[in-house]
Amino acid sequence: MAAKIWEKSVQADKRIEKFTVGKDREMDLCLAKYDVLGSMAHIRMLESVGLLQPQELETLLFELKNIYQTIEDDAFVIEEDVEDVHSQVELLLTRKLGDVGKKIHSGRSRNDQVLVDLKLFARAELMQITSRVNRLIENLIAQSDRYKHVLLPGYTHLQIAMPSSFGLWFAAYAESLADDLQLLLSAWKITNRNPLGSAAGYGSSFPLNRQMTTDLLGFDSMNYNVVYAQMGRGKMERTVANAMASVAATISKLAFDACLYNSQNFGFIKLPDEFTTGSSIMPHKKNPDVFELTRAKCNKIQSVPQQIMLITNNLPSGYFRDLQIIKEVFIPAFDELRDCLDMTTLMMSQLQVNEQILDDLKYNFIFSVEAVNKLTLSGVPFRDAYKQVGLDIEAGNFNPDKSIQHTHEGSIGNLCNNKILAYKNEIISQFNFDKVIQAIDQLLA
Repeated sequence: MAAKIWEKSVQADKRIEKFTVGKDREMDLCLAKYDVLGSMAHIRMLESVGLLQPQELETLLFELKNIYQTIEDDAFVIEEDVEDVHSQVELLLTRKLGDVGKKIHSGRSRNDQVLVDLKLFARAELMQITSRVNRLIENLIAQSDRYKHVLLPGYTHLQIAMPSSFGLWFAAYAESLADDLQLLLSAWKITNRNPLGSAAGYGSSFPLNRQMTTDLLGFDSMNYNVVYAQMGRGKMERTVANAMASVAATISKLAFDACLYNSQNFGFIKLPDEFTTGSSIMPHKKNPDVFELTRAKCNKIQSVPQQIMLITNNLPSGYFRDLQIIKEVFIPAFDELRDCLDMTTLMMSQLQVNEQILDDLKYNFIFSVEAVNKLTLSGVPFRDAYKQVGLDIEAGNFNPDKSIQHTHEGSIGNLCNNKILAYKNEIISQFNFDKVIQAIDQLLA
C-alpha cells in the first residue's frame, strides 16, 4: 500500500480517508497532464538553483514525459490507495527512480501544485471554449448575411411590435457572444498568472526562481504575493465560471427563441427532421430536444459561480479543505459548455428559415410605427401622426406599407456585421494563445 505523502506514524481511519478524498481521484484525472507539466517546469527550476543535479533532472524529465504520454493515451490511473494525482505522479517516479523521484516536491506544497494544475487546466479549457465561441459567431454572422432580407416580427411583452429580420436575429446573438468574449478574456488574464512557488501560501526558504517557472509554463506573469496566490484558489474558478455563465446565458436565450420559433404557433424556422426527436404516442411530433437540453444545461452552468461563491465566501485567507469541493462543480462545467456550443453551432447552421412569415395578415400591425414615422417625415407632428394611425387601426382602415427603409447603424438595412466581426477579432487577438502553445511545446520537447 502506498503511504500518503503527508503521513507520519499514524494512519488515518479508513472512514475519514474515504470522506476526505471524496471525488478527488475522479476530478484529478482531468488535471493529471497539467500536474506533470507543472512538475517539469518546477524541476527545471530546481536544477537551475542547485537543488537537483543535471543528470537527475534529465532522468526525471524523461520519466515525466513517459507519464505525460500515458495520460495522453488514456492509460493513466490514480490507484485505489493513492490520495490524489500529485501523489500518484510522485509514486510512479519513486517506483522507477527511487529516492530521486522524491526530490520533485522540494520547494512545493500540494497547495501550490493544485493551484498551478487548476490554472493550467482552466487555461487550456478557456482556449477551447473561446475557439468554439469564435466559430459560433462566424456561423451566426454567415446566417445573418444569408437571410438579411427576410423579415420577421419583433416582439415586446410577447406581443407583435415592430419589424425585425433574420439578419438582426442571427447577428444579435453573434454580438452578444462577442461581448461574452470580453469576459472570457478577463478570466483568461486572471487565470494566466503563475502561483507556483507560493508553496503552502507563505513561500519557501529555498532560493526558488519563480520567474523561470512563469516563463517555462507560458504564463503572462506570476501571482507575486504568495498569500494572494493561495487566496486565488476559488477566486480564479469563480471568475472563469462567471465568464462561462455569460456565454451560457446567451446560448440559453438563443435556444429558447429557437424552440419558440420552431413551434407551429410561430413557424418561423424549421429544423431538419434528423435533428428532432419523436413522441412515444403522438406520431406527428418532431421535438426540438437539442435546444431544450441546451437551454437546461446552460441554465445549470449559470449556477456554477453561485455554487463556488457559497463554498468560499466565508473563508479567511489561507488554505482550507473546503476548496477541494470546488473542483466537483468547476471541472465538469467545461464539458457541458463545449457540448452546448458544438450542438448550437450545428443546429444554427442547419435550420431552415420561413421566408414568407409576414404574408400572414395578423402581422400587418407591426408596420404601424413605419406609418407613423412616414407621416412625421412629411411634416405631421409625431404625436398627431401616432394618433392618426391609431384611429385608422381602430376603424379597420390601416393598410400597411411593408417596404422597410432602416438605414442607421445596426438596423435592418445596415447590420454592421463587418463591425461585429472586427470587434470579435480584436478581442480574440488579445488572448495571445500562441505564446502559451509555444511554451508548452518547448517544455515537452
